[in-house]
Amino acid sequence: MWAELLPIGRHPGSGGYRRYAWTGADAECRDWFREQAEARGLTYEADRNGNQWAWLGDPAAGDAVVTGSHLDSVPDGGAFDGPLGVVSSFAALDELRGRGARFTRPLAIVNFGDEEGARFGLACVGSRLTAGQLTAEQAHRLTDGDGVTLPRAMEAAGYDPEAIGPDPERLARIGAFVELHVEQGRALDLSGDQVGVASAIWPHGRWRFDFRGEANHAGTTRLADRRDPMLSYAQTVLAARREAELAGAVATFGKIAVEPNGVNAIPSLVRGWLDSRAADQETLDEVVGGVERAAREYATAHGIDLDVVRESFTPVVEFDHALRDELARILGKDTGLTVPVLGTGAGHDAGILSGSVPTAMLFVRNPTGVSHSPAEFAAEDDCVAGVRALADVLEGLACR
Repeated sequence: MWAELLPIGRHPGSGGYRRYAWTGADAECRDWFREQAEARGLTYEADRNGNQWAWLGDPAAGDAVVTGSHLDSVPDGGAFDGPLGVVSSFAALDELRGRGARFTRPLAIVNFGDEEGARFGLACVGSRLTAGQLTAEQAHRLTDGDGVTLPRAMEAAGYDPEAIGPDPERLARIGAFVELHVEQGRALDLSGDQVGVASAIWPHGRWRFDFRGEANHAGTTRLADRRDPMLSYAQTVLAARREAELAGAVATFGKIAVEPNGVNAIPSLVRGWLDSRAADQETLDEVVGGVERAAREYATAHGIDLDVVRESFTPVVEFDHALRDELARILGKDTGLTVPVLGTGAGHDAGILSGSVPTAMLFVRNPTGVSHSPAEFAAEDDCVAGVRALADVLEGLACR
């Protein structure tokens, strides 16, 4: 399965993946998912929001145990973020069948669409729509960098954009959702554990900073006469790093748009996107507030107009404690070992669904801690340990 997925959407220059929602690479990944489902005799369906489901047992019976993740990527992303969870889900089912497990609850494997938000700028679109955290009207207003709207992209891929929206009936069927994911950090590598259980997802969000100045000639305009928004933006990037360090949080300006974007022109507009995350809401508010105050001071000093817009926000997600503790019990029952429980600063579909159904996550060791990069990696024996751990969990939940 891993070998079949590896070439899909891989850029020959960077070695990273460009599996953006509703593109050709995304369609190939979706075809692969359907083939895996049908090869195992599972009931396949795509829901109203484009999420893919593979069912063992009656989908309408209720109290189902669901596992899976996503197959799309960030720009030039790694091979493991998302796909490891989907591949491991199919492999865990194979493992359970090999054990002769008898299922007493329906089991489903899911591929949530557009988790990374690389194309339309909003993460977890498929799960947000399903959970009612994104309305159809809001989704229809999403556009990519080329001005293509989400409805147009879905329609071109063969899906009906008029059908998207909340799916409470589907959520009501789910008794538990468990997502396996490569760790995006080095906590397991430092502790020496192959697999861990998630405790919570840090609160996080994206803020857009629009610095507006005055376009002018780069060669003839005196420094003293310039209203250069790039200066204020650059100082704000440094301020974000400073505020994050002081608070023990993270803050990143990773995307920028410049107008008119000429080598010999002073910009009229510099638009930068801030991603910030912290262990608790108070700390996150301190960091973002500090960055905005600094940005406004710099903007005023340089005669720049500034607008700050919060484009998305996810509060802290505490995974279902009973389910989390059950996972730790199942994984530790044969060894007697304590399974590490750790928080994460990354968002996931499991976090979106946590407000509607009991959710939990398993992490697989990442020796480099690198993620959202072609250098993302997990050793084969750790991936196998993750499959076995997921199989143990699914057996404990769905084969009682």
